[in-house]
Amino acid sequence: MTLDPIETASVDALRNLQLERMQWSLRHAYDNVAHYRAAFDAHGVHPDDLKTLEDLALFPFTGKADLRANYPFGMFAIPMEQVVRIHASSGTTGKPTVVGYTQKDIDTWAEVVARSIRAAGGTRADKVHVSYGYGLFTGGLGAHYGAEKLGCTVIPMSGGQTEKQVQLIRDFDPDIIMVTPSYMLNIADEMDRQGIDPHELSLRLGIFGAEPWTQAMRMEIETRLGIDAVDIYGLSEVMGPGVAQECLETKDGPTIWEDHFYPEIIDPETGAVLPDGQEGELVFTSLSKEAMPVIRYRTRDLTRLLPGSARTMRRMDKITGRSDDMLIVRGVNVFPTQIEEHILALGSLSPHYLIELERRGNLDHMTVNVELATATAASEIDSIATALQHRIKAHVGVSCLIKILGDGSIRRSEGKAIRVVDHRKA
Repeated sequence: MTLDPIETASVDALRNLQLERMQWSLRHAYDNVAHYRAAFDAHGVHPDDLKTLEDLALFPFTGKADLRANYPFGMFAIPMEQVVRIHASSGTTGKPTVVGYTQKDIDTWAEVVARSIRAAGGTRADKVHVSYGYGLFTGGLGAHYGAEKLGCTVIPMSGGQTEKQVQLIRDFDPDIIMVTPSYMLNIADEMDRQGIDPHELSLRLGIFGAEPWTQAMRMEIETRLGIDAVDIYGLSEVMGPGVAQECLETKDGPTIWEDHFYPEIIDPETGAVLPDGQEGELVFTSLSKEAMPVIRYRTRDLTRLLPGSARTMRRMDKITGRSDDMLIVRGVNVFPTQIEEHILALGSLSPHYLIELERRGNLDHMTVNVELATATAASEIDSIATALQHRIKAHVGVSCLIKILGDGSIRRSEGKAIRVVDHRKA
């Protein structure tokens, strides 16, 4: 296996490259994005103040609220005619988090995903079955272009149609599957239903991401399907999948491709930078993005940075949780405020609601309990529930069950309202 030279470069060589690229990225953001120019000026810092990598701590953070405040294209650092692709994450109605890419950004993204597939054990001789969703979500196209860059044969299945997923895996003999781990188990269940022995299929490797998963789930996937299961990490605001990748030979947490994405761990309460090995909130600064540089972007993911093992670059530990109230349901990012927005859009419902999450079999299920705000005929309740269910599916991107309750059914809180009960954690 031939690695990129930077993957095995010395730490000093890597840090020198990072400093050079970070100085460029800060200057690019300051000169071309009004938000960053105002934020840096308000913070009393200038790109010229970055003399060492540690000086990054002088600069302000970027949050999801900043991206939404500049919706849709206010964070872009180049003219629109140089943008060749737009992606967006799920967000409140009309306000998703929008990201843009130049052709060079697309090429870089393909390169880091190709590097990721290779680190996972893939080769150009492999067929890759992509079951991540295609479209504005970065998963499908990110995996697709990376696999093509490596020279693989790509099967662009996308998500859903589980019976057809199994048929194509059986008929096309892919070597690798890229999908969420929970849906992989759903595919395994369908194989069982059809009487197919997964161990007799061609699959040898699964590259799983878009949702947190445990070592226990890895063991279940590997045992049931007879494959190696490795973790890929990414988020659309920073690039998409391929920001970090677990290496097959170690399976000890995703290696961050630090030549393009500079990581920090901060105390989520104070914002202070924490030393490697200490758990906190993961923050990324892009080092090579042209269309939409991100400076100290707060991912809200809680983890820690670990020394490199299979590569020079540092690893990140498994995500242990989040520092905000975002939920991940079947790979979709969901905020309680999104659900609230659609509840309140229907005048017959009150703002008192409770979201319940549970895992049935291999898949997450979400139930939204909400109270009626006005006297409503029993014959109208089903249509109200259907309307809310449709709004949440259409705008948030996740299916759910709606339970409409009478006034006072949901427990009131004297302090911060309890909006979510996550039975999955049990």
